[in-house]
Amino acid sequence: METAEAKPLVGIIMGSESDMPTMEACMKQLEEFGIGYEVKIASAHRKPAEVHEWASTAVDRGLRVIIAAAGKAAHLGGVVAAYTPLPVVTVPMKTSDLGGLDSLLSMVQMPSGVPVACVAINGAKNAAILALQILGTGNEEFRNKMAAYKEEMANA
Repeated sequence: METAEAKPLVGIIMGSESDMPTMEACMKQLEEFGIGYEVKIASAHRKPAEVHEWASTAVDRGLRVIIAAAGKAAHLGGVVAAYTPLPVVTVPMKTSDLGGLDSLLSMVQMPSGVPVACVAINGAKNAAILALQILGTGNEEFRNKMAAYKEEMANA
């Protein structure tokens, strides 16, 4: 999936179709910022070759940031980070077993040399905001969008 407005700069990958309702907040926020994105559904455990192919070709497709959402063992973000030089922001999904704590701990305990950034459990909107901030480090237009977003929050 690509947004009509802009070439995808953000890749969103999630382990399961069941993650989509939560991740819609991420997609909506990216659309509000005018940031193009693509979406992939592939489990690190059930479709490892597909995840490898998607992550290892992300730069070639023009992506600059990846957002990975997963629950339970939540290895997706770490696996993606192993195959790309791009920054990876992870979204731990709330689970029925441990309320998402299992997902969160899986994501924040990455081994040295393979870091990921991690937002709150079900923090899809914040993942999009962090992606904008990352994109803004090398792009004045995105920095200005972030500044305007913060100003709007302060005046609300």
